[in-house]
Amino acid sequence: MPWHNVAAYFLGGMFLANFFPHFIAGMSGAQFYTPFATPPFRGLSSPVVNMLYAHFNLAMAYALLVVIGSLELQRVPHVAVSAAGFGLASILIARSVTKLRGSSQSLPIASRRSDGGGGVASV
Repeated sequence: MPWHNVAAYFLGGMFLANFFPHFIAGMSGAQFYTPFATPPFRGLSSPVVNMLYAHFNLAMAYALLVVIGSLELQRVPHVAVSAAGFGLASILIARSVTKLRGSSQSLPIASRRSDGGGGVASV
């Protein structure tokens, strides 16, 4: 496999991983960190900005994985390199968000109830 395909698969996997938190935040109506906030990468952006940024990430992932890299899901090396990029980006995103929110806010949502109940919220 040529080196440029390896780079395209790896970066495509990273863009795909970055798609999910912005898409989920946007669909949930929540603010989330983007490079367009003030200060960049540390401030919160609106759900609409997150949706636009999510779709940008998805388009970049598609371009890198399919258009440039010609990803074939039946080929294990193609998927492995893409999964490595996805996994690395996922870990880096999780660490960054935890650092930005502070360790006290990294608790599960169910344990941060505002009514003081302290119990697990039902879904």
